[in-house]
Amino acid sequence: KNFIKSLFSSYKPRNFAVRFWDGSVWDEEPGKKNDFILVLKHPGALRSMFLFPNDLSLGEAYIYDDFDIEGDIEAIYPLALHLYQMPGNTLRMYRLLSLLLILPAKKMKRSKRRAVELKGKKHTIERDHQAISYHYDLPAEFYKLWLDKRMTYSCAYFKSSEEDLDTAQQRKLEYICRKLRLKPGEKLLDIGCGWGSLVIYAAKNYGVDATGITLSKSQFELANRFISGEGLNSRCRVEWKDYRQLDEREKYDKLVSVGMFEHVGEEKLPLYFKQAWKLLKTGGVFLNHGIACSMGGSGKPLKFREKYVFPDGELLPVSTTLRTAEEAGFEIRDVESLREHYALTLRNWLRRLEENKDEAHKIAGEVSYRIWRLFISASAFGFDRGWLNVYQTLLVKNDKGRSGLPLTRNDWYE
Repeated sequence: KNFIKSLFSSYKPRNFAVRFWDGSVWDEEPGKKNDFILVLKHPGALRSMFLFPNDLSLGEAYIYDDFDIEGDIEAIYPLALHLYQMPGNTLRMYRLLSLLLILPAKKMKRSKRRAVELKGKKHTIERDHQAISYHYDLPAEFYKLWLDKRMTYSCAYFKSSEEDLDTAQQRKLEYICRKLRLKPGEKLLDIGCGWGSLVIYAAKNYGVDATGITLSKSQFELANRFISGEGLNSRCRVEWKDYRQLDEREKYDKLVSVGMFEHVGEEKLPLYFKQAWKLLKTGGVFLNHGIACSMGGSGKPLKFREKYVFPDGELLPVSTTLRTAEEAGFEIRDVESLREHYALTLRNWLRRLEENKDEAHKIAGEVSYRIWRLFISASAFGFDRGWLNVYQTLLVKNDKGRSGLPLTRNDWYE
C-alpha cells in the first residue's frame, strides 16, 4: 500500500480504487463513485506491472491476470498517461524502486494465445500471410460475438451516438457505394474484403460484379458461404490471395479497400498504389479507407500491439498516404475523416465483447478475450484523443484531366 500511495497520490481527482488480493481496498475518498477498480491478483502483481514499465509489460501483466480492471476499462488510460508524463526526481524514483524490490516476484504463466513469431522478410507475401492468419483466423464465432450481423470489421458510420451498430454499419456500406457511384454491371474489386460484407452489399443492392480478396483462409471460406447463402455466386466471389498476386490484365471499373491498408507497410506503399492504378480502368475511382496516426506519431506500433494483435501493422500520417497516391498517378478528389465514428464503433464493440465475456472465454480463451478488451479500449481512447484517425480517400485515374465525376456531392447525401 505504501507503493500504491506513492505512485497514485498525485492523480486528481481520483476516480478509482485499488483492491488487493486479500480483499482490502485502498481508496482515500470513500463514498465517491469510482469509474473502475484496479484489482491486484497476487503479491507480485505490482512488481510485474511496474519494475520495467512500458506498454508491453503492463499489457502482459493484464492479459496474464496479474491484475484486472473492473468497470470502465477506458477510464484507466488517463491514469496511465498521467503516470507516463509525471515529472520525477531521483529521490522519488529511488523510493518507488526500493518499495518495488521488496515485493515478491511471480513467474508469468504461459499463455494459450502465444505471441506471434513471424518468419521471413517483412511484408513479403509469405510473411503477410502469417501476420494476417495470426489476427484474423481466430474462430469466426469469437468475432460474431461483438461485430455487427454482417461481420463488418471496420469503422461504422453513425447518424447519432445512440444509433445501433447494425444500422451504422449498413449506412457505412451504403455510403461507400455512393462515394464510388457504383452502377449495374460494373466490375468492383475489394482489396482486403474481410468476411465479404461490402462485396455482398454492392452486388445485392447495386447490381455490380464484385470480387473480394483476403489473406485470411477463415475469412475466405466464411465469406463464400455468406455469398452462397445470398444466392449471389454468379456475380460475387471472394478469393484467397494477396493484392500483389492479382492479374494486371484484369481491369476493374471501381476499386475499394477498407481497413486493409494498415497492413501494407510504408515500404510497400508505392507498390500498393501502383498496383491499384494498373488494375483500375481509365476514369475509374478508388476509395481507400484506412487508419492513420497523427502527424507527430510514428508508423511503428506499440510493442504490445505488435506482439499480440497486429504484427507488422504500420500506421502512417495521411499526408504520406496522399503523397504516395499522387506519385502513383492518382488525382485526389476527396478526403474525409471519420475519427469520431471509429471511437463510437470501438465502444460498441467493447460493450458487446464485455457483455459476451463468458462465451468469449469458451470460444477463444480468457487471454484472447483480455487481449481484445485491452486493444479495443485503448484504440477507442486513441481515436477520442486524436492520436489516431481514419480517412476515406477518393482517388481517380482521370482521363486527360476529365474525371467523369459530378460537380457536387449531393448524390452521396440524398
